[in-house]
Amino acid sequence: MEEKISNYISILNGKPADEIIRFFGKEFPGEVAFATSLGAEDQVLFEMISKTDPSVHVFTLDTGRLFPETYDLMDISEKKYGMKIKVMFPDAASIQKMVSEHGINLFFDSIENRKLCCRIRKVEPMLKALKGMKVWITGLRRSQSENRKNTPMVEWDDTYGLIKVNPLFDWSEDQVWEYLRSHKIPYNTLHDKGFRSIGCQPCTRAVLPGEDLRAGRWWWEESGKKECGIHLRKNGLPSQG
Repeated sequence: MEEKISNYISILNGKPADEIIRFFGKEFPGEVAFATSLGAEDQVLFEMISKTDPSVHVFTLDTGRLFPETYDLMDISEKKYGMKIKVMFPDAASIQKMVSEHGINLFFDSIENRKLCCRIRKVEPMLKALKGMKVWITGLRRSQSENRKNTPMVEWDDTYGLIKVNPLFDWSEDQVWEYLRSHKIPYNTLHDKGFRSIGCQPCTRAVLPGEDLRAGRWWWEESGKKECGIHLRKNGLPSQG
């Protein structure tokens, strides 16, 4: 697989993001999935997918704790692009057990509790959503955080057992917003209020001037090491090269 990944990178080196998406759609027809959190990067990719390969399986994770603005954007985007976003929910029994044992806002009490909440609400539904897929398209960018600074264009993800494609890996935040505005792509209105990275409502705040892009996510934890677990390998390390 390592040889195949290297070959893909060689073929696609220097190609624009939409061509990367188109390439994998042709290589793995019907076996490509795109997980969207409705963030700025993901809105760029959703627009590209709608034009290059509408057969891509588009889904999102509804943790049950999202912002109302995120739900509004989901509705607006589906209508604009004529594509349905499959909504994946966490297991109700697991949520009930977790809340019963640790409380409704358990994530504030310890990092272990926060990771437990993320695992049940996000990682486990993600595993179900990606089952049977060969390729996973993400909105990861190198400049998003310290953890993601080595994000490659294409990699093998051993947690999910598939090829992980990051078409915007080398894009800057300015490039993302230039593309959004020039193509009149709808985006989460929370971005206009200082929210540069948007997740669950209790665990996200606006970013202050000079702060890291993802500083508003789980802000009570140590900066630079914060991930929900979706983009971590089995060994607990970030899943980029």
